[in-house]
Amino acid sequence: MALHNDFRRDWLANPRAEFLSGLVVALALIPEAIGFSIIAGVDPRVGLYASFSIAVIIAMVGGRPGMISAATAAVAVLVVPLVRDHGVEYLFAATILMGIFQGIAALLRLDLLMRFVSRSVITGFVNALAILIFMAQLPQLTGEAMTLTTYAMVAAGLLIIYGLPRLTTAIPSPLVAIILLAAVSIYFRADVFTVGDMGDLPDSVPWFHLPEVPLTWETLRIIAPYSLAMAAVGLLESLLTASIVDDMTETRSDKRRETWGQGLANFVTGFIGGMGGCAMIGQSVINIKSGGRRRLSTFVAGVMLLILIVALGPWVAQIPMPALVAVMIFVSISTFRWKSFAETLHHPWPSNVVMIATVVMVVATHDLSIGVLTGVLLSGIFFAWKVRQLLTIETRVEGKTRRYVIGGQIFFASVDMLYEAMEFGEDAIETVIIDVHEAHFWDISATGMLDKIVLRLRGEGKTVEVTGLNEASATMVDKYGEHQKPFASLGMVGH
Repeated sequence: MALHNDFRRDWLANPRAEFLSGLVVALALIPEAIGFSIIAGVDPRVGLYASFSIAVIIAMVGGRPGMISAATAAVAVLVVPLVRDHGVEYLFAATILMGIFQGIAALLRLDLLMRFVSRSVITGFVNALAILIFMAQLPQLTGEAMTLTTYAMVAAGLLIIYGLPRLTTAIPSPLVAIILLAAVSIYFRADVFTVGDMGDLPDSVPWFHLPEVPLTWETLRIIAPYSLAMAAVGLLESLLTASIVDDMTETRSDKRRETWGQGLANFVTGFIGGMGGCAMIGQSVINIKSGGRRRLSTFVAGVMLLILIVALGPWVAQIPMPALVAVMIFVSISTFRWKSFAETLHHPWPSNVVMIATVVMVVATHDLSIGVLTGVLLSGIFFAWKVRQLLTIETRVEGKTRRYVIGGQIFFASVDMLYEAMEFGEDAIETVIIDVHEAHFWDISATGMLDKIVLRLRGEGKTVEVTGLNEASATMVDKYGEHQKPFASLGMVGH
């Protein structure tokens, strides 16, 4: 019964809206896939076949219904040297290995690493992608493409996209904009760039293709570094996009299943002559904004992409690029989190720094992984610094005894504070009590610093007692403390 309900929810709920939304995505995918193929240095059919395959497979096995996965620029830029130096067949082999690596990542539950990505990093990731999506449209608005007709069609497209929903939401406004502008362009023979100008569309469906590479360790040595990078970047972008779609739809996704799904989709795609891919935030936003929420919309996007390029290629080739540019500008505006400007006024400054640094690094390098890793690293540094500031150390002298009362977290970032608070070389002091009942030892840096303090004080002839160790801290000290013999032999007492 549960499986039946899940099937109805994912495939039969609101099929009209899901189909129309998927059609909009399919139209928007065509120039994107061709463009990514050009980036990678391969024939346009490589990106188009990949987008079809990945979208259809992820619709059935992915963990985030409504999210669109296909060939992407993030993966394409990584394989440029591989294609240039070894040829496209090695790209197909690398895509298969990419899928295997992602399957291993699912086994190892690497999707759980998403828990270490802060909200500030996600906001920066979203804003950076919105900027990159807009920047990607600039070549269509400058240079040879810069004509009054182009600007007029882009403006008209945006007017339809934003204006039509005020009248009706029965049909996704981006789809209406594409159809109307295509009709006008064809009828008046407008002097604008079209989808056909991006590259030749394939005229046949993909078939099984075993990569023509030697099955040797040398081949593995060549493709493994590329496959690993593709797998890591693909999963990072996919899981972050899944979190964003979760927020947009106020639903939850299965990140482990999504990891499995991405691996299977890329594995199969390598066997039909496609390149690797992952989730696409731009296309996912188009889908969500057009009414797509379920697996059906993603499936339709993949299937209709293949139908459009194979069966309706001559017509699709005449779609004006300004219409698709208008859709992508709409996506850019919708993706950007405009509230983040106001949030910077009341959010803590470390959160703002993390968000801005993520945006700057992604936009500067066009590498999502570098931007996100920068944000995660800064988040970790700021968190460690904040926890460090919470360490408290009180000291008092009782006759010939000095007592230290320590509270807070003792770890690599706070051990220097502990050492600097210690008084050494006090001739009047015979006993030192280190009371840590309100503290916790987290790592070997903490136990190492305790070693250093205790041994130095004992070297001065003092009796040292460490009291109040909680169970976890005592276990840590017993296991990693180099000075540790039984506590009593060192004058240490643990309670």
